[in-house]
Formats: sequence, C-alpha cells, structure tokens
Amino acid sequence: MNGDWLIRGRDGRLSVYLMSDSDDAVLCRAERVPGGAWEAPRRVGGDQKVHQDFAVGHGPDGYAHLASWRSTVKGEAGLVHSTHYRPLLAALDWTPIGHPDRKGARTGPPAVAVDAQGRAHVFARGIGTGLCMVAQKEKGGWEPWRDLKGQGVEGPPVAVTGESGCVEAYAAVSDGILHWRQQTAGAQPVLQEPLKTPVRSGTLRTLATSPEHTTLFYTDESGDVCAWRPGAEPVPVLAAAGPGPVAAIRTELDGHDCTLLAQRSASGRVAFAAYPTEEESAGACWAESGPQLPADAVVALAKDHQDRVVAAALSRSTGLLQLTRRKDEPGLALTAWQTV
Repeated sequence: MNGDWLIRGRDGRLSVYLMSDSDDAVLCRAERVPGGAWEAPRRVGGDQKVHQDFAVGHGPDGYAHLASWRSTVKGEAGLVHSTHYRPLLAALDWTPIGHPDRKGARTGPPAVAVDAQGRAHVFARGIGTGLCMVAQKEKGGWEPWRDLKGQGVEGPPVAVTGESGCVEAYAAVSDGILHWRQQTAGAQPVLQEPLKTPVRSGTLRTLATSPEHTTLFYTDESGDVCAWRPGAEPVPVLAAAGPGPVAAIRTELDGHDCTLLAQRSASGRVAFAAYPTEEESAGACWAESGPQLPADAVVALAKDHQDRVVAAALSRSTGLLQLTRRKDEPGLALTAWQTV
C-alpha cells in the first residue's frame, strides 16, 4: 500500500484499504458510525482483478482515490482508478487510465495525490525509469500521460498536495532523491534540483508542513530518519525505530503545532515521536505503545470525527487491524489498543 490507507471520510467515518487474501482485489473496512464498530471488509472497484501494488490518496473533500495495476494482454498491464465517495457506499468501478509508456508491463507501484479541486494525480515510473503522471481533468476525464523526466527511480514514489494547492512528488534514486513540483495548481509538475544523499528505497513519506513547504521523511544509510524541505539541507530527526517508512501527521500537542511520527519498531510494537513542526532541531525520541505486531504490519495515522489522532496497525498476512486514539489529556496519552 502506498499513501494514506487510513482515511477519515466526508461523513466522519474512518476507513482502511487493504489487499484481499487472494491478492487480486482491494478491500475497504469502515466504521459503521463515526467512532463506532467496524464493518466487515468489502471489495472496491467491482469484480475486476488488480495487482498487489495499489495507492490511495484523498483530498479536502474527503473522497478517496485509488490506483492500481490490472493485467491487459499477456505480459502487459495498465493502470486503473477508482473513486470512493463515502466509506459505506460502493466505490466506483475501476476505470482504465492507461500506461506511462502507452503499453507495456507493470513498471512499479503508483502514487496518488488529490489537489484542492479534487482532481487525482497518479504517478508511476516509466519503462525508462523516469517518473510519469496522468491527471484528471477539471470537468471529467483524464489528461494525457506526461513524462516528468528524471532517471533511475527506485521503489515507490510518494506524492502530496501542499497547503498552496500545488501537487508535489518525490522518488528515491541510487544517489539521492528527485523532487517534482507544480509551479501553479493544475500545471505539469517540474523536476527540481535533486538532493544528493544516501537514502534507503521504500522509506519515503511526505507531509505538508506549512504554506510554503512540504517535508519529506526518509531513512538514510546510517539508519537515521531524516527530514528534508527542498531548498535546505536534510536534517536527521532521530534513529529509525524499524525498517519501514514512518507515518506522519500534524496535530496540536499542548497548544503547539507538532509533527507526530509513528513506525513499527524492531521490537514489534508501534513507536511514536513528536516535535514542533519544522523545528527538527528541538529533538525527538521514540516511545513504544501497544502489543507486539506481526513482522509485515504497517502503521498509519489519521484524525477521527472529533479531530483526535488515530493510529492503526494492519498486518497483511493475518488481516489483523488494531487501533488506538489519543485521549483528551495533555501530551500524547493513548487509549488501549483494540482489535477491530
């Protein structure tokens, strides 16, 4: 899964997206009522079979946009898109949106960002290992695929919509990170100055942190979680708690705008760390919470209908979904983890 797979919908209900046991369908689980019990998993996008690589994005309207690969003819695949307007409604059927190189084999996991107008932007690596993008038109349909240039993209790209309304994307390469940014909303993202840095592929996560900036979190080769805002040097935040990417969200803690990070730790529990947003020099440290999780568990952060931070841990192998919420207390006090 790539992107925000734990989402608060337009109606305040939380939902999560995951692959089916058969690895050929995306499923959705949602709260029956905000803050209440959860429904059983339901298939997304109709009866079409899709590949394991899927991505989720959502915009200010609360709608979820999903992208995945689907086999077409022997040895070839194409990307498909679905919109999920409300967690308890059926999502739209998967709609073909083409291939970055018109046709060919699956190239790698997609990424999705949704701009301020509710238009999905789907990013995927091209056969030539550069990044390509296709975007929804304002009045329906899709623009043609665009070659955004770049070379040597490794692992899944990540995409985000900044507070300015402009979409940005990041991707790891062998010697650093590539960054693309729209100059104006709706424009084609332009490749910016790359960052030369050692980076572990598959550890990228991005977050809008101010009207001017998005912040990219990644793990470097020394094992530190670093924060990078284009135009400045990357800053080590703290040693990674575990091998995967961090989850990140902004929230108010004791009256301060803070960035909260979460990650499955090497011990198997979920580790949390917080610091004032864009003030990495203030320092942060991990605090572990909850039960020991399976090795393939991933972690996500969102806010519920009462604007409380919710952390979710999901295991693909077992389908186990566990949640905790922030208590109405100072600091980052959490409720007991629950299996739903």
